[in-house]
Amino acid sequence: MDGQPTAEVVDQIRDIPIYRPSIERGYFPVLEKPEIARGFPDNWMTPRLAEALASGAAEFVLSTGTNHDRMQIIRPPYFLLRSYYRLWSEHPDISATWEEGCRRVSLTTVLATEHVARVNARKRGAEPDPLPELDERRLDERTVYVNLRLDPALWEREEVERMLAEMRTARDAHPKGWYHLDCSSYHLAHLVRKVSEWSLWDKFPQPASIIHAYEYTPVNVKRYLQQHFACPIIDLFGSTELGYLYYSDRRGRYRPHLDKMSVELLPVAPDSQIYHLVVSSVRNPYMPLIRYRSGDCVRTLDGTPDPDRIARFCGREKELLRTAHGPVSQGDLDDRVAAATPRVFLHQLRVTGEAEAELHCTTFDGAPLGPAEAAALEDGVRELTGRRCRVEHRAHIAIGKSGKYAWLAKDH
Repeated sequence: MDGQPTAEVVDQIRDIPIYRPSIERGYFPVLEKPEIARGFPDNWMTPRLAEALASGAAEFVLSTGTNHDRMQIIRPPYFLLRSYYRLWSEHPDISATWEEGCRRVSLTTVLATEHVARVNARKRGAEPDPLPELDERRLDERTVYVNLRLDPALWEREEVERMLAEMRTARDAHPKGWYHLDCSSYHLAHLVRKVSEWSLWDKFPQPASIIHAYEYTPVNVKRYLQQHFACPIIDLFGSTELGYLYYSDRRGRYRPHLDKMSVELLPVAPDSQIYHLVVSSVRNPYMPLIRYRSGDCVRTLDGTPDPDRIARFCGREKELLRTAHGPVSQGDLDDRVAAATPRVFLHQLRVTGEAEAELHCTTFDGAPLGPAEAAALEDGVRELTGRRCRVEHRAHIAIGKSGKYAWLAKDH
């Protein structure tokens, strides 16, 4: 499969300036992010789009900038939210919580909370409050955001008790005492640690369903959450510009959700079984993306480039570590960590030289790893990367300014 769009798709994009050269040549190359930004928005402008922007049916937004430079895009209002709601409503394991009208509590990056507060303030013709009240953090009748701090490791008891109270408010609004918890897996793991440390479990209302959808979830974090929650825990994969593309079932197997989309997998390097995702989508009618390189990496069940056999999303192409044995992804290192010990919570590989590295780790219980665990980790990293490795315990690993963690850092 060469990924070229069908005649039906070509008809839908015929008037869009960025695609005219490809239509004339009869061949669509892979579309890169810099190409999207070059000449924006004129390279996307059509009479239909101009009319939609004027009427409010389309709007300019920025991608999160979490894993690449922020990119301006055009989309219908609430495009990503509607994609999320549709997937939630159709998911075989958790659709009941949608149908039952569960409130959605979102525990994720403070940037997401600030965005919602900013939009609500703009509607009122006011400036956003630095510490917005609950109603100012409400996205719609169903969804509220609760995190107000960049680094969840630094949450104080008063903040945690406020967030738990807001979760109870969502639960108490439902006749069955159900609510849906939407989260970054790291943020929820931090909350569980704080709740355990301060013996607050009697104040933590158990959710009826959980979705984590904001970044890569490490094996140990997934295992840790499963130990503390009895409800289905679902992973979604998507992006600001595309919406959601894949979802896991409660056993962790990924299924496609490719409404008005197709996916092809291209190797990140010759002979590599890590593939980057190339997506063609007309789901967003105002900015259809044809053979768009999303920057995300995947592995498949059998190592072949079959999109139906994706086994995991394993990080970002931009963050691959090049080694003599080929590229290494975030997921590859994570597998070595999880195989060595279930106690590691956060980890960051610091490349300190051509043949050396340090693996900085925090643990769920806060105690350093034992000698055998550390030795197993060091051996695993050396086998994977070809670098001598020293494991270093840390009480704290700082979160990035985007509210997400970097798995790889280079000191040379």
